Amino acid sequence: MIFNDEEDEKKKAAQKPDALAEKFLKTRQILLSGEINKELAQAVNKQLLLLEADGSKPIYVYIDSPGGDVSAGFAIFDMIRFVNAPVVLVGNGLIASAAALILLAVPKERRVGLPHSSYLIHQPLSEMRGVATDLQIQAEEMAKTRALLNKIIAEQTGKDEKQVKKDTERDYWLTAGEAQEYGLISKVISSRKELAGMKIK
Repeated sequence: MIFNDEEDEKKKAAQKPDALAEKFLKTRQILLSGEINKELAQAVNKQLLLLEADGSKPIYVYIDSPGGDVSAGFAIFDMIRFVNAPVVLVGNGLIASAAALILLAVPKERRVGLPHSSYLIHQPLSEMRGVATDLQIQAEEMAKTRALLNKIIAEQTGKDEKQVKKDTERDYWLTAGEAQEYGLISKVISSRKELAGMKIK
């Protein structure tokens, strides 16, 4: 019986709104941190929609993620583009794989990075399983996803698509300065003042 009571308390605690998180959300800021998966995409998209309903002022998203599920990444990517409020993306820590995709959801002038942020672009990782025919279908879908990712990177950075394809053959790491040169971000910032001084269209 004691165990049941403890379990109920844990469930109630999980259902209670996080006061700190609610207060933070009122500042129109979102932390996109950790592995990108269905749960994170749902949480981030919910916050984006709530902030859009709350007004048209800019929304600031801080990305620190090793990447994860590409489909979940696209769910966030599409939602950022869907909402009316302008979104500013700030690279903070590691921005890798699907996280780099999300970074490219906004125009270049709304993509910035902190001094020690690092970036990784590469082809989508495969976890193909099943019989031969299924593996062939999965391989074809993987090729489509890779082509789409390369196209997005090329369009949003101004790089030639052939160059992007070559770069993403293997893990392609960039420092904040290199990411700026590559076109993943528009500039490197080191203070709140610089972020607040950005002209957002």
